[in-house]
This record gives sequence, structure tokens and C-alpha cells, in this order.
Amino acid sequence: MYRSSRILEASPHIVPDFSSRHQTAGAGTVDKHLLSHRSDYLFSGFLPLPSSHSVYSAVHDDRYGFLPDALLSASVLQVPDTVQPSLQEEKKKLYELQEKLYADGSQSLLVVLQAMDAAGKDSLIEHVFGGVNPQGCEVTSFKAPSSKEYGFDFIWRHYTALPEKGKIGIFNRSHYESVLVCKVHPEYNLSEKVWKSVDEINENFWQNRYESIRDFEKHLARNGTKIVKIFLHVSPEEQKQRFLDRINEEDKNWKFSAADLKERARFGDYMEAYEEAINETSKEHAPWFVVPADKKWFARLTALQIIIDALEDMNLKYPELPENEKTALEEAKKQLENEK
Repeated sequence: MYRSSRILEASPHIVPDFSSRHQTAGAGTVDKHLLSHRSDYLFSGFLPLPSSHSVYSAVHDDRYGFLPDALLSASVLQVPDTVQPSLQEEKKKLYELQEKLYADGSQSLLVVLQAMDAAGKDSLIEHVFGGVNPQGCEVTSFKAPSSKEYGFDFIWRHYTALPEKGKIGIFNRSHYESVLVCKVHPEYNLSEKVWKSVDEINENFWQNRYESIRDFEKHLARNGTKIVKIFLHVSPEEQKQRFLDRINEEDKNWKFSAADLKERARFGDYMEAYEEAINETSKEHAPWFVVPADKKWFARLTALQIIIDALEDMNLKYPELPENEKTALEEAKKQLENEK
């Protein structure tokens, strides 16, 4: 039904910048220029969305993302009316899949969300997961480690927050902070008390960290946890505007901290950390999806469809009752129907 000259064939899966016909991504890596100071890479607002879940990202069963040429010229400033029905339909589908995941009870889904400040992680969680059964979904927001958490290895606190079988777990920030903020600020690693000097936080240290993360995620995948990792990629220009909104709008003042500006000053360093972390840890069993986040509605719908794809790939089934229990059900039905 759809035609396009834009085919996405990158892993990690880089959701294309629909505002430009010139964005490309080399297979297997995230090009440094795609993340560092490149606001022209970010999605700037086009389109009603077609229904196919493969529109936005390549996935490992060799489906590719297609964007209809006709949609490349439809500029919008807010959520198009045509998107609202799609969003509601997809949220209903997510609800049904979560119910099946809970009933199946043999697997779990871990959604990892990473982003710079003001990229929209919290609101994405609210809008994407707001309609699911709270009994089968849990959000864990990771702040700076406590003194107790520093007493264990850097993955320990994340392991204890993993979703049990039949449930969806959302990590709002995650074990990746140890190779992101801790890479931009290597002195933070000294709080673990294993290393005595920043001089010890060298390339070998970071390679060991990536290996630990890969091993952790491979272990989870081997034991029934499906992993989806989403990087909400906000541009420095959009981040600036959102910070200004938080300052100018009184009901948003609480969201802003002066420390946010200190981290913003290191935006380029963070992009380099993200590039390396994504390239080192995007695997078939734990893929990364780089999602442009300058338009929140687009990021939400894209993330929703990525998550639906993941659940559909899990081949979930409602449990089938054994014959003796089916017979018991029929007898119970007759008994109830014969009540006077």
C-alpha cells in the first residue's frame, strides 16, 4: 500500500528524520553526526501515520520502515487529528497484549527509557501506559544511587526491579546511567569504593562496563525477558525551549533545577557517551531504538508501536485448560443454569 525511497536498514534502529530526504544511517552503528549537535536530524513534524508497525523502525526479522512519499510534505505544528484515532487504537491493542502477557505467564517485557533532561520520558510513560492494567505493569525511576546501593555492584539495584513473568517493567533511566552520566562525570564511579582515582577510570574500565551490561541483558533474554531499549533523542534547541517553558510557566517551575543547565553545557559529551553505549550494547536480543523526540506525540506513538511489535513477537498465548478442567467447567455451567 505504501511506497517510499526511504528504507531504514540500521541496527541500532534509528527512526528516520522524516523532515529530510537526505538522512542516512550506516548499518550496525550510530553515526556520530546523527547524535551530536545535529538538530536537522531530529523529527520536525510531518504526517498522519499509517497503521503498519514497521513504519518507524527496522526490526530483527528483516522488516523495514517505509514512509509514504505523500506524507513527507505534510507539515504540522501539533498532533494531527488523524493521529488521535491511531493512538487510541494502538493503546487498546497494547492493553489486549498486556492481558495476554499476564495470562501467558511465561515471559516478561522490560522497556528501558533513556534521554536527556526534558526529552519527555515521564509524559511518554503516562500517555503510552496510561491505559494498561496497573496490576501487570510497574515503573521504576532510577535516581542517583543511595549509600546502600553503592554497597553493591552497579547492576544490583536494577536486577531487583526487574518485572516478574507475565508483567511489563519500565525503567525510567536505567543501568545505562553507569555508562552515560558516569562517563561524562567519571568521578562519580569512585563512590563505588572499588577504584581510588579517576585515573583508573580508563578505556578498559568502560569496556568492562559494556561487557557487564551485555552479559546482564543476555542472561535476561535467555530466561524469558524480552528487552526493548528506547533513546528519546531531543535536540538542544528543543531542550532549551522546554527549559524556558518550565521557568516561564509557574505550574512547571518544580520541574526545573539549576543543575539542569550544568548538564546541558555538556550536551555534546552526553551525545558521545550515548553513541558509544548504543553501539556497544544494541544486540538482537536487546535492541536500541533511537527515536526523535522534538514532537512528543510522534515519540509517544512511535514508542507505543515499538512496544506492540515486541509483545507480538513474543508469541503469547492464553493458557488452554486440560480436558478434566474443561469437563468441570461444563458441569459448573449446567449447575448454574439449572439453579432456580
